Order: sequence, then C-alpha cells, then structure tokens
Amino acid sequence: MAIWRTVVGKLWLTIMLLVAVVISTVGLFLLKVIDVTLTDSLVQIKHLFIYAGAVGFLLTTFFAFFLLTKITQPLREMKDAADRVAQGEYSTRLAIRSSDEIGELANTFNQMASELDALIRDIQHERDQLNSVLRSMTDAVLLFDAEGKVKLTNPQGQHLLDAWFALDWQDEEEGGHDQVPGPLRETYVNVIEKGQEYNGKLHVQNGVWSVVMSPLASNEDEGVRGAVAVLRDVTEEFRVDKMRKDFVANVSHEIRTPLSMVQGYSEALLDDIAASPEERKALVQVIHDESLRMGRLVKDLLDLARMEAGYMEMSLQEVDVNALLSRVYRKFSAMAKDREIALTLTGDETRLTLASADVDRLEQVLTNLLDNAFRHTPAGAAIRIGANRLPGPKGEVLEIAIADEGQGIPADDLPYIFERFYKADKARKRNSNVGTGLGLAIVRNLVEAHGGTISAASTLGEGTTFTLRLPTGAR
Repeated sequence: MAIWRTVVGKLWLTIMLLVAVVISTVGLFLLKVIDVTLTDSLVQIKHLFIYAGAVGFLLTTFFAFFLLTKITQPLREMKDAADRVAQGEYSTRLAIRSSDEIGELANTFNQMASELDALIRDIQHERDQLNSVLRSMTDAVLLFDAEGKVKLTNPQGQHLLDAWFALDWQDEEEGGHDQVPGPLRETYVNVIEKGQEYNGKLHVQNGVWSVVMSPLASNEDEGVRGAVAVLRDVTEEFRVDKMRKDFVANVSHEIRTPLSMVQGYSEALLDDIAASPEERKALVQVIHDESLRMGRLVKDLLDLARMEAGYMEMSLQEVDVNALLSRVYRKFSAMAKDREIALTLTGDETRLTLASADVDRLEQVLTNLLDNAFRHTPAGAAIRIGANRLPGPKGEVLEIAIADEGQGIPADDLPYIFERFYKADKARKRNSNVGTGLGLAIVRNLVEAHGGTISAASTLGEGTTFTLRLPTGAR
C-alpha cells in the first residue's frame, strides 16, 4: 500500500503542507516588513502577527476537523456498531469511506459481523432442531446441573415432573419444583458421585419406567457438571411381559393336572389295578372327564387367540334380546331347580332389540356369566337376570345385568378378573365344575367386538353383579 494512502501518510502529508504554508506566509509577508523601519511599521508588525495567528488558527482548526472526519468519527461509528452487535443486532454493518487502515478495519468488522451472524443463525437452527427433536420424543428427557436443579426438559419430561411432584416425594429441605424429583434422587446422587451411566427400571406407584441417566463431563477435571436422564414408560410392556410369563405358567399348570390324572389312571388300567368292571368304568370315566377338560381348555385358548388376533367371525343380524334372554333362562332353569337356587328374569315389557349383533356369540356371553354365577352361588340364594334400555351419549344402550348372591370377589381381585387364567378363589379345588380360567376373558372380547363394555361390581360375602352395555343401533 502506498504511504500516502495510510493514516500515518495522511498525517505526514498534512503536517508537511502546514509547514509549507507557514514558510510561504513568512516568506511573503514577514520579509517585506523587516526592511521597513520599526518606528514607521509597528502597526504593520502587529497586523502581521494578527494575520499570521489567524492563518495558523484556521489551519489547525482545519486539521482538527480533518482528523475528526477521517479518524475519530469512523472510530466512534465502529464503537456504536460493536455495541449494537453486542446487544444482538448481528446485521449491523459499517460504511467503508476510505481504503486506509480505518477502511480495512471497517471491512474486517463487517466480515466479522457477517460471520458472527451466520454462526448465530446456525446455532439457532441447531437449537430449533434440537427443540423439535425433544418435543417429538415420546420419552421424557430431563437435564440436571451439579446442584440438582432442572435445567432443560421436553414436554413429556415436564409432564412427568408435574406428576411426580404431585406425589409429595420432595423433601422440604430440597426446596422447590426445580430440583431432582424424589423417585430419581438416589439414582442422580449415585451418577454424580460415581460418574458412571445408570440403566435400570424404576417403579413409581403402579407405573414402571426405564431410566437411562448419564453424567455430563466437565471441561475441567473437577468431576461432573450435571446429568441427563431419559425415561420411557414401559408399564404396558412390563405388564404384557408379566402376562406372557403368567400365561405360560398357567397353561402349564392347567394342563399338567389333567394330563397327570389321565396318565395315572391309564397306567392303572394297564396294570389291571381295577378288580371289577365298576372300578374300571370309574377309571375310564375319570380319564374321559379329564380329556374333555383338556379339550375345553384347548378350545378356549384357540378361541381367545383368534379373538385377540382379530380373526373372529361374526354373523351380524337384528337380535330379539327378549327371546335370547328367555332361551338362556330356560336353559338354566333345570339347573337352578336342582341346586335350589332362585333364578329370576326381569326386564322391560317392550321389545328389546339390537340392530346388529351375533346372537350365538351373545348367548355364549350370557351362558359363561350364568355358569360362573351358578358355580359360586350356594343353595337357597338367588340369581337375577335383568335387561332394559338406557340413554347414552352416542345413542340408546341396552343394559343386561346378571346378579348373584354368591361368595363375592375381593376388591383387590376385581380389576383383574377379565385377565386370562386369573382366579379370585385361589384355594378352590379342582373338579369338573371348575372352569378353565378363560371364560371372562372370552366374554370381554366378545362384548368389545359388539362395541360394548362389561363391568363387575362385588361385595365380599354378598354377591357379584356383571353389567353388559351394548349399543342398540338406535339414535
């Protein structure tokens, strides 16, 4: 770069020009005055110094304004621009008025501001992407600092925190809802102290959570600066896995007993243990009953598997519910008389119909429920069947209730009676009257296939009432 284009060059040229002007002024005016006698030119000498002083003042003033325009003002503009950038106005740019060092500084400032603006935009873009990812995650994400305060969370995490803080797990001395919640506190302390990742299950009330908590490494060798936890609700998976294990265990248990009896009694026949035809007939009868029991179990398992897989075939048509209830009532009347149980049928006098239903499947539902009622109702008690129409939010609903005066179901067992192989009476003996443990599960699937619901209410020692609600199809 040429020297006269630099600030130093400009200052040097300006000073040289000022010196040249002063010398020229002295040469033009002062030398003429020296030849004049002092007595005659005192006034002129005074005027000369006044003129020289005025010219010098004007020149220095011009020089000051030159420096203000070329140096001070651009520096002030740079300072103001830097302040705006510091406040977040990254689009601020400087006007380049020269090609000297100040101009290059302004150009460099503009480039810096442009790169800083692009960098901030990239950071904001990455932050928005991270926020979108966090919001779209079904897992709860929680970020804690070294003091245990919540620094970042996604909506699922915030919802989880609100639910857990509502449980009153937080100790008073911990303070506020911005701290690690009670169920995670012990895990958080271990992760912070050991600096190792934790992966395990967490049980909170009736829920099960899969927890992965990792420490956040510090830039300095002073331990960790926090921890991030990812929590997933695996309650349903845990329940399904437990049901699968229970299902295998229950099926094995249910089949093992009849198989053992069939094997034992068949070996007795082979060894000619039975001494008379009557004894042989009794052994054969036991084998026959147990084979029928295994056949019912296998049939119920296949039916339930088809229902849950969605392969259940239904013949939908208009169903006369009064005729259906009468048919079921007649089927169990003889059994009620033999067991000295009072069986009654009540309902609306008007015609009760379902616009679209499978009459055979509904009869299977009622048969299973009545069979359970008779199995647990002692002699001298009563069983009632009732039906009526009720208004519903989506149209009329047909309500069918089967109430018995049996031993009842414990309150702890009531929510699980529709599960496969669940038996509230754990101590009852195995005999021909004992079901397979799948009846109520089949009933629930059949009712739900008709778009209805089934519920149970029971008082221990007083009886149980099963209530079916089926949409009639009428508005």
